[in-house]
Amino acid sequence: MSKIKMQMPLVEMDGDEMTRVLWRWIKQILIEPFVELKTEYYDLGLKNRDATCDKVTVAAAEAVKKYGVAVKCATITPNAQRVEEYGLKETWKSPNGTIRKILDGTVFRAPILVNGITPYVPGWEKPIVIARHAYGDIYNAVEDRVESGETAYLIVCKDGKELRRKQIHAFDGAGVVQGVHNVEKSIKAFARSCFNYALENKLPVWFGAKDTISKTYDHAFKDIFSEIYEAEYRLRFEDAAIYYLYTLIDDAVARVMRSQGGMLWVCKNYDGDVMSDMVATAYGSLGMMSSALVSPDGNYEYEAAHGTVTRHYYNHLKGEQTSTNPVATIWAWTGALKKRGELDGNAALSDFAKRLERATVTTIENGYMTGDLIPLFNLEGVTPVKLNSKDFLNKIAEKL
Repeated sequence: MSKIKMQMPLVEMDGDEMTRVLWRWIKQILIEPFVELKTEYYDLGLKNRDATCDKVTVAAAEAVKKYGVAVKCATITPNAQRVEEYGLKETWKSPNGTIRKILDGTVFRAPILVNGITPYVPGWEKPIVIARHAYGDIYNAVEDRVESGETAYLIVCKDGKELRRKQIHAFDGAGVVQGVHNVEKSIKAFARSCFNYALENKLPVWFGAKDTISKTYDHAFKDIFSEIYEAEYRLRFEDAAIYYLYTLIDDAVARVMRSQGGMLWVCKNYDGDVMSDMVATAYGSLGMMSSALVSPDGNYEYEAAHGTVTRHYYNHLKGEQTSTNPVATIWAWTGALKKRGELDGNAALSDFAKRLERATVTTIENGYMTGDLIPLFNLEGVTPVKLNSKDFLNKIAEKL
């Protein structure tokens, strides 16, 4: 069988620990036998980020602007323990945060639904899609430790001249302080991305923030979304029989929990980080969630929305078999291959990606899966079989 050819490369960002192992196996078992894979490779493993003083992360993000489509493996965001473990020069920032700062845009995360896997929330009959802002908040924060007797201020300057200042806190004991920011251009792009996605997928939009407490920062999000909706989208939403709802984030959580699903849940950056894990777990597993970053200028980055599965990696290093769920990482590859095919007019490539997704879902529905899915699976007439990671990938290859 002749392999499917690619005209343009994907930007390939390799990662860390067990997901890095899965990354290699997915390519070897599920993609390279069928596709003449063309990528521009960047090693975003923690050791290489440290060796390059994180310049490799910036270079990878710039490459996405050049080629338009990227696929990214899960990566470690180091803490103090990781600095010691890996002998790092410093506590490097989140690579996802760095990439999102450069590309901007919105992260859309949706559960990967499989017959036989029932959500932990019984009422969720339809998928809940998370739209997460991909710029600002704590991911681009400036922070510091403060000693007793020191005072922290929020100061705004222009051309080196101080315009105004507000006291944050006068410390009578040691503490910490943090400054976050956002920009209207990014918030406007975020709003339009969400409204366009909702129209394309016929989903109502629920947006939650905390404008009652954050009367400037969060209120800016509320106002910008409302202005753009009224000026550009209200009539189009009414024609599509969908709607836009703004509410406080705590009320949004309560509404989502008692809903049937079937909405685009719009979240600010940190809220989206937390809520996407909650939604993914409630639908079955963090390994069953797709994630795509869509930038305002039409660039796409597909990734797994979970961590590097450290515990399994340490077991793998001991020579033990692991049953690590690779589905989200497969979806990162299929999402990127589909989009590359769409942009290049390469129907065979897009078709292959869709077939790989169907083969993966069918394999699970036929009863072959990784250990995290076994307790969740209940399909009449099908007895689930636990496979290790590599055997599961080989089973998918048989179906493919």
